[in-house]
Amino acid sequence: MTVTIKQEHDNVYLMRITGLLKKSELDAVQTSATKLLDYDPLSQVKLLMVVEKFEGWERGADWGDMSFYAKHGNRITRIAIVADPRRETEWKMFVGAGFRTAPVGFFAPSQLDQARLWLAES
Repeated sequence: MTVTIKQEHDNVYLMRITGLLKKSELDAVQTSATKLLDYDPLSQVKLLMVVEKFEGWERGADWGDMSFYAKHGNRITRIAIVADPRRETEWKMFVGAGFRTAPVGFFAPSQLDQARLWLAES
């Protein structure tokens, strides 16, 4: 699987993406995340996305599905993306930076510790 999500501690969730991102795998992770969020409907979460050896997005998939964002977007209070700096614009577009109220930070792979500190703010 190229996408996984797990609770690291408190309200911080780690999403790890490796290789080719397939829509079906993202959907499965979003289903898991929905169950976690529905368990505590008042919780606010922070997301740490770590992208490694990324090969791109699956072609031909419907990447425009915004249902998860529409239902749960307000509950994500910060997103830190750790990925190749050459893909910063793509990843920010992918998570909807500029459209969501939550701040989105971008960090190079060597800055994982800084990403974690940034998530801990506020």
